[in-house]
Amino acid sequence: MIKDMFDLSGRVALITGGNGGIGLGMAEGLASQGCEVSIWGTNEDKNAAAVETLEAYGPKVSAYKCNVADQAEVNRCFAETLATHGRVDGCFANAGISARGEDFDKMDEDEWHRIIDVNLNGVFYTFKCATAHMRERADNGDPFGRLVATASLAVISGQAKGEHYAATKGALVPMIKALAIEYARYGVTAHTLLPGWVETGMTEQSFAWDRFVENVMPRIPMRRWGQPEDFAAIACYIMSTATNWHTADTFLIDGGYATF
Repeated sequence: MIKDMFDLSGRVALITGGNGGIGLGMAEGLASQGCEVSIWGTNEDKNAAAVETLEAYGPKVSAYKCNVADQAEVNRCFAETLATHGRVDGCFANAGISARGEDFDKMDEDEWHRIIDVNLNGVFYTFKCATAHMRERADNGDPFGRLVATASLAVISGQAKGEHYAATKGALVPMIKALAIEYARYGVTAHTLLPGWVETGMTEQSFAWDRFVENVMPRIPMRRWGQPEDFAAIACYIMSTATNWHTADTFLIDGGYATF
């Protein structure tokens, strides 16, 4: 009998970059369905505000200041998350930074590595902790896990003057597919999200540019920008037991932009 298909009571989700934007949208969706949530972010004020928002839903919430580009910080915050919640069922590697628009042939090494360190190495460090924990739980008779990486439309179209950003996001898709295969035996699924143009702190500068809006908005069939809450349902779907046989997928959530 199918019952309470999307009830997430007793589950715990970790969301990096969960104090705003898409990360907070997913966190609110999960908390609304009974899931405990731990958010990681580098801004303590935003962390505190996000905790206040999430606590209104009822389940336990925690927040940790964490720079995912620092492996020692990731290890420490993961251990603290486990100490607080006892387990991590879903790990959403959502933290990311945008690239400064500059000609590729003029890009310096520091800028290249700045993007790589957060957007790619940060996912590696985070998932390394999560997969070790999920494997251990499975070995102890509790097989279940969800790995989710937030990529970008740059995976499809590339990004002129942002080749380093596109490279990091593009790398996440095959990485997730490989994790889906390797950890399937432990009850772990893995997916990538490809968001379209969403109103967040990362995009506000672009959305304030009239020429950008005039060119991009007509290409979105739904004729609106995405909102963080547009990612609440996909997070709940992935975290639920209803998706136990669904893995290695790439979810394009863009209002039809890439298709049109």
